[in-house]
Amino acid sequence: MHTPVRSPIRVMVVDDHPMMREGISAALLAEGGIEIVCTAANGSEAIADFARHRPDVSLVDLQMPVKDGLEAIIGIRALHPDARIVVLTTYRGDARVVAALKAGAAAYLLKDVSSATLAQAVRNVYQGASVIAPLAQHDVDSHYQADALSPRELDVLRLAANGNSNRVIGEALSISEPTVKTHMSTILVKLGASDRTHAVTLATRRGYISL
Repeated sequence: MHTPVRSPIRVMVVDDHPMMREGISAALLAEGGIEIVCTAANGSEAIADFARHRPDVSLVDLQMPVKDGLEAIIGIRALHPDARIVVLTTYRGDARVVAALKAGAAAYLLKDVSSATLAQAVRNVYQGASVIAPLAQHDVDSHYQADALSPRELDVLRLAANGNSNRVIGEALSISEPTVKTHMSTILVKLGASDRTHAVTLATRRGYISL
């Protein structure tokens, strides 16, 4: 059921770059019908500010210090399940974005979007709609449809990223070296990687792991 649009729609902007926060805020204000009730520079501030101001819609970046955008979304939604959140990021549809959508974000937009499109997305999300940037829809769909890396595969990949051998990885995870090799082979196939170094690079770029 759509929520009747009230004016102004109260918005929180979350981004670790001051100029980006100011630019987004100014762009939305210029479109009319939107009020910026607060801004936050990291996920921890976002969770606290949401509780304090209860914005109608929150625009959240993903890459931030202290707590990142995904942690902010999870934290906000845990306390306020009806929170309407828009992911606004430079990343195309990688694992981080899919994780954010699965955590409850209603929309995903790239930062190069026009102010008019961003404002309309805020209105749509406020009314209960979902919005995904057209250029990233295919990427998001592919991540949803593809086999995600399992928790064990992620453990193997994180240890491999630190330069550990299969034997050391096996000892750390209490599994045999042949099992580690099997996991690594599966990881290469899922990521479309040529070797373990390439797998680590791709996994980091797509947001599966952080170095």
